[in-house]
Amino acid sequence: MDMQLKPEDEAFRQEVRAFLDEHLDAELREAGEKTSGISSAHAPLMRWHKILHAKGWVAPGWPQEFGGTGWSDMQRYIWQSECARVNTPKLYPMGLGMIGPTLIACGTKQQQEYYLPRLLSGAHIWCQGYSEPGSGSDLASLQCAAVRDGDDYIINGSKIWTSYAQHANHIFCLVRTDKTTKPQAGISFLLIEMNSPGISVEPIITLAQDHEVNQVFFDNVRVPVANRVGAENDGWSVAKTLLTFERSSAYAARLKLMLGNLEPLVADSGDAALAQRHAALSIRVAAVEMTEFRVQAALADGRPNSSGSSQLKIMGTEAQQDIDRLAVDALGARAAVWQPERREMGANVAAIGPEATQGILADFLNNRAASIYGGSNEVQRNILAKMALGL
Repeated sequence: MDMQLKPEDEAFRQEVRAFLDEHLDAELREAGEKTSGISSAHAPLMRWHKILHAKGWVAPGWPQEFGGTGWSDMQRYIWQSECARVNTPKLYPMGLGMIGPTLIACGTKQQQEYYLPRLLSGAHIWCQGYSEPGSGSDLASLQCAAVRDGDDYIINGSKIWTSYAQHANHIFCLVRTDKTTKPQAGISFLLIEMNSPGISVEPIITLAQDHEVNQVFFDNVRVPVANRVGAENDGWSVAKTLLTFERSSAYAARLKLMLGNLEPLVADSGDAALAQRHAALSIRVAAVEMTEFRVQAALADGRPNSSGSSQLKIMGTEAQQDIDRLAVDALGARAAVWQPERREMGANVAAIGPEATQGILADFLNNRAASIYGGSNEVQRNILAKMALGL
């Protein structure tokens, strides 16, 4: 794939920069800069979503016939890079990045016509119901049960580590519809409204003092059979489709921004070992970028890319964690300063230490989960061993 900028690509980059300069006000920039999780603060995030929707740029990876941009791989890369360069707010990935592409690939025409426009507009905010207490990396062992009752399923059980369930009005869930067969063969994929009677949400506060994840409980929740994606007991196939989109997230642009922000801190330390680690990470991030190009090209051609996306997930998340470690090490004693209140929108608390270092420890703590969510990196290595190496 040729990644050299052609004149039309350079013109597109200038168009993107002009758009970002025009629409990114102080609040939106603050929201992007203070993001330590997978998404930014809810209110500015949703305002940014609506700005992008009005422009027609909210779903860069979707096919044009479903409301996407119709951009080339190069244009999507330029967009991601420019957004990372100026720290735009990070949108919720579960809707536009996960369930939307999955419905395009696996949903019925009725499901596509109903859900996709609402995803684009921001009317529907989605969370992901996969992991359960005791069923995380071994997702096939999940026990949240769905029993058929006429035209409905009745759901009982719980999901955990559910990102932004406190803001979501819909959740896509893997549920067990057959306990008599092998684990992967008895799972179905359901779309559920969060205001359904019997659903409750309990917050889980992270080490970084963020309310990002939750536990969701289902107590005799009725869900129409029409809300099932794919065939009954074939949810594992749908789930694998969705996880491909989740693991194909763009890492390189933001990793490059993190390294760029870290460079002055490493230089000021005067530590040659830290400088060497920074240089080694720059090489690794370049490798992540090349892997992204390959995965994007495969998706554009309609070719399976499960092994490529698994490789990208490993490379991207582990580089992210190593950048966080380097940042904390470069801070030295200043890393012990803990001011979570400074990361609140509109905070007027005076910073202790350099302003630029305020989010480093929060990023370090939050990103410890990056190699676990979306399928742990150990699981990704097993996928690579099977699909890429034939072991």
